[in-house]
Amino acid sequence: MDGLSVDTEPMWLHTEVELAKEYGADWSLADQAHCLGGPMSKVGIHLADKSNRPDLAEWFSDEMVHRMAQRCSHGVGFMPGVEVLLNEILELGIPVGLVSASPRPIVDAVLNGLGKSYYQFSISAADVSRSKPFPDPYLLAADKLNVEISECIVLEDSATGVASATAARAYVVAVPHLVPIDAAPRRIVLKTLENVSVALLKDKFSR
Repeated sequence: MDGLSVDTEPMWLHTEVELAKEYGADWSLADQAHCLGGPMSKVGIHLADKSNRPDLAEWFSDEMVHRMAQRCSHGVGFMPGVEVLLNEILELGIPVGLVSASPRPIVDAVLNGLGKSYYQFSISAADVSRSKPFPDPYLLAADKLNVEISECIVLEDSATGVASATAARAYVVAVPHLVPIDAAPRRIVLKTLENVSVALLKDKFSR
């Protein structure tokens, strides 16, 4: 979701910088990259470490969720090429779900801000006992779609998300954001989803 489907990563960075500054700490792009892909507890722990307030790790996580949900509720923009690709997927009747390591309040705020229903369902960090980088979220998604995970294509932007999809044995389209990702068997790497179509994806995976 974040940084791949919708342009929320600048909002995440703004909120992380804001919280860190309130507690006398600096926050850089390297810190954002360290936390990219979740889970939220990782963000809270890192903010607590940067602020020298280990007692506030859980509070930082909760406060991040609260502030991000508020910001996302005002509407979010798609990343380049995503809206066109989602509309094509809908027109072709291809089942699609949203899998995110973000908490449910943020996922719902983003979906409510899109103004149109693109996904048959969404999976948040709260819907699995183990979130990304474990395969559980994508295995659950395949189960909900009633298909084999090995026949699914996952689109991801973070190394954490790619690790999750790879562990689940899905095909992977990686569009790296902040952290480099290498091509691998059953995995292609693209710079953007602009001009990406279903036909192109089928061709890339020789299917």
